[in-house]
Order: sequence, then structure tokens, then C-alpha cells
Amino acid sequence: MNCNTETQTACGDQIMRWADELAQFSEAPDMLTRTYLTSAHHGAAARLAEWMCAAGMSVRRDMAGNVIGRYEGLTADAPALLTGSHFDTVRNGGKYDGNLGILLPIACVQQWHAAGKRFPFAIEVIGFAEEEGVRFKATLLGSRAAAGTFDLAVLDNLDEAGQSMRDVMAASGFHAAGLGKAAYAPETVLAFVEVHIEQGPVLLNQQLPLGVVTAISGASRFMVEIEGLAGHAGTVPMDMRRDAAMAAAEIGLYIEQRCHGTRGLVGTVGQFNVPNGAANVVPGKAVFSIDIRAEQDETRQAAVADVLARIEQISQRRNVAVRSRKTHEASSVPCAPWLQQQLAAAIESSGLSARRLPSGAGHDAMAMAAITDVAMLFVRCGNGGISHHPDEIMTAGDAALAALAFSRFVENFKR
Repeated sequence: MNCNTETQTACGDQIMRWADELAQFSEAPDMLTRTYLTSAHHGAAARLAEWMCAAGMSVRRDMAGNVIGRYEGLTADAPALLTGSHFDTVRNGGKYDGNLGILLPIACVQQWHAAGKRFPFAIEVIGFAEEEGVRFKATLLGSRAAAGTFDLAVLDNLDEAGQSMRDVMAASGFHAAGLGKAAYAPETVLAFVEVHIEQGPVLLNQQLPLGVVTAISGASRFMVEIEGLAGHAGTVPMDMRRDAAMAAAEIGLYIEQRCHGTRGLVGTVGQFNVPNGAANVVPGKAVFSIDIRAEQDETRQAAVADVLARIEQISQRRNVAVRSRKTHEASSVPCAPWLQQQLAAAIESSGLSARRLPSGAGHDAMAMAAITDVAMLFVRCGNGGISHHPDEIMTAGDAALAALAFSRFVENFKR
């Protein structure tokens, strides 16, 4: 890639224009919502395919709906360095989550193609059709198809309109029987590198535009239901109450306490509900969620064990019944040290510091790790690091720096 300032600035500006244009493909006029295989989703896929073709790539779609652009190497059918991210969104989401990781490598390929530059390997940019799990409550569909780990059981999941994933896919021309053909053979892949906004404040607070991800944190999630005894708020003495909400609150506070101060460990109670609650009634029931994540599986598992033990203690002391159900379990996915080193070198070649940090959010790289080594380049985002929100922002300058680092990584890539 021509690394002069004018070209670098133009690349960053183009990425931002593309992000603005892609955001027009939405299911709602007043917010960005783009879920799997809706008309907005199909429109975004077609536009990505257009940009890939214009950048000099051959384009195909697999049976999961992934949009894949291939920039051939010096020899035909050479193994490929894979990159990409997802183009579906959460409801009322931001422009850059997922999308940046597709648009940025397209812009880089466009520059290489214009310069007539090829590599000893092919480059494939994958727009993963689904990662967020919004429409059918199943995540990482696109990358799991590419990795050969697609769970066929989720094909029977229904959307809010009662349509099954299987039927919606078939109506779009994607047939479940062909999902196996979407999987990459590991011997045809050199590595997978994902570019993504950080979705957090670490790089922003340290005034750094780029970072190298060390691992994608593992996660354990539970839904917990506490059954106490409802009673009159004025007549039940405090020492005789079986208050389900206060038991849940005490558990939540313990989760905060247990996860505070341990690097890379976070715990969240994101849902808290008192069914049929009233201002003048001692709560007889409470339902809440638990989400515990850490870069190291051992750290997460130790925290989960402590939380479950404390739940048992609190339930006995408060004389309430507790039922917990694990809803999600994902192990930590380490990023390959040899890829981290090459990404860091690419960042440092531009005179920047290569901050290393874990990702607390899940990404397509987690699924792709089933077939190849993975790495991630984080890009700073503003507004305190907010993401999954319309106020999610980043700058053209940071997009340009990320494109330069990614280009230097590819141009100097060694297996």
C-alpha cells in the first residue's frame, strides 16, 4: 500500500463513507437495525459484494449467506489469509461494530489492486452474515458455518413472527443441506485476523488508537429464579420476611464485590425482574441474569464457583428457594502469539505503541479458532467506548491508522 499521508487520509475517509452508506440498510427508518436475512440485510450484502468486486475481488456467497471476496495470490488456489467480521447489527446499534472489519480490508485490497500488488497467498474478506443472534437467538451463525461448527439444531429456532430459521433461509435461496459446503478446509487457511472497534474505553483513556488483542474472554451466563414468600409490606416483620428481591440484590452485590479488583474479570447482573411486584408487597419472586467473563478460564471458573456457593448460603440464610439455569458457556479463545507479534510490529512501524489487551466481548474470531490461529486488531472508539448504541463513534484518522497497520501486517505476513 502507498503509505503517503494523502493516500492514508483518503483510505480512512473512504472507510467512513462506506460505513455511513451501509448504515442506510436498516429495518427501521430512525435507527440502525439489521438482522439476519431481512430485506435490509440482503441489501447490505449486495452492496458489500459490489464494493468487493470494484476492489478487484471475485465474490461468492455461501449457504449461510456470508459474503466472501477473494483477492487471488501470485498463484491460483494459493492458501488464504482470512479476515472479516459481521454485517448484522443489534437493534438500534452503531455503524462500526462488525462493519469496520469488512470495510477496512476491502479498502486495503482496493489499494493493492490499483497498484498491481499480489502476495504469495490469497486474501479472503468475509462479511459474516450473522453474529449478534438477534433474530433467531443463536449467535455466530456465519463464522460457525465457515468453521464447520454450525449447530443444525438452531435451524428450528423461531423469530418473533413464528418463522423458523430453516424456512427463512430456504426462502432466501440458502438451503440447510448445503451448509457443510460453507466450511473451510483448514489446510487452505493460513490464519484469521479480525479488525474491530474495541467496544470499550481502554484505548480511549490511554490515548492510543490501536491495540492488539491477547484473548477473547470466556463467558458463563445463568438465569436465576428465587422463590420467597409474598406478604404485606406493612405487617410482615423484617426478621420474618422471605424477600426474594432482597436475596437477589444481595447476590448481585456479591457478584460485583467478587469480580472487582481482579484484572480481566467482570461480572454483570443485566436483567433484574420482580414479577407481579407492587410497592406495598414483600416480593415473593425475583428473576435475574448473571454474566461472568474473564480472559483466563481458571479465573472465570473460580469466580463462578464462588458465586454459586454464595447463592446457596444466601438462600439458606434468607429461607428462599433458588433455581439457576446455565444459559451459555464459552471458553476463552487465546490469540496466537506469533500473530500478536506481527500485528504489534505493524503498529509500531508507524511509530505507535502497541497496547495489548483482552476482549471482553465475543467475536467471529472465537468461531474461526476451530480451524486456524486467530488474531484481532482493536481500534479506538469514542464516547467513552460506548458500543451497541447509535452513539458509537470512531474517527477517520483512526480508520486510516488501522488500515495502515493492517496493510503492513499483510505485506510482511509470514507463517
